[in-house]
Amino acid sequence: MEMIMETETATTLNGFELVYKKPSTLTDTPFHYCPGCGHSVVHRLLMEVIEELGIQEQTVGVAPVGCSVFAYNYMNIDMQEAAHGRASAVATGIKRILPDKFVFSYQGDGDLAAIGTAETVHTVNRGENILMIFINNAIYGMTGGQMAPTTLLKQVTSTSPYGRNKEAMGYPLKITELLAQLPGAYYVSRQAVYNVNAVRKLKKAIEKSFAYQKLNRGTSFIEVVSNCPSGWKMTPVESNVWLEKNMFPQYPLGDIKTPKD
Repeated sequence: MEMIMETETATTLNGFELVYKKPSTLTDTPFHYCPGCGHSVVHRLLMEVIEELGIQEQTVGVAPVGCSVFAYNYMNIDMQEAAHGRASAVATGIKRILPDKFVFSYQGDGDLAAIGTAETVHTVNRGENILMIFINNAIYGMTGGQMAPTTLLKQVTSTSPYGRNKEAMGYPLKITELLAQLPGAYYVSRQAVYNVNAVRKLKKAIEKSFAYQKLNRGTSFIEVVSNCPSGWKMTPVESNVWLEKNMFPQYPLGDIKTPKD
């Protein structure tokens, strides 16, 4: 591929239009994610944007504990591992020490909205100049499919075998709407990766977030409503259908807070 690309334009390959190529910002390590999982697509989009903006050497990512705990194996940028739930706190420290770097955290719902709730809220309330990417698949994917703060009412998990009960377990936490109310939140958006159009919208939201980070106006926060075929015990196709029918009514897609200026 590389030898061919040297002799042809960047938009053609063997006379055909080049639709996609793996960004140089992704390593050659195969993803460990389950078939159909949204993490792989989000990783790819994030690295595409970093490559296209030419900021590979200026970007630092913070990996969490959870399904994406090995993100540093795939992203060919500077990465830092954080304790469970503390990714935004670590990202805050990195950005304050290295203010000229582009810094992002990448966290799941159990990491960001459960054990890391305090760090998440206070990071955004302070308006730390970072991008926080939040993967919401309504379940603890890595540790056995337990109920998460974002688990839907009546949704069956390994710790809610009869479905989530609001009287005993409370309501699903719409943490993105909560964070949007904080004065430090500059840009807040909820996107998905279940089809081509959604993928394009998420990529644009990531591009905006890195552009906003240059302005030093506050925190950019992107929730990605995703599927978990293994945790939901569905095929990838079934999980996307379930996502549209059940997740989006609770977590509607679109920008929630956009800069007024």
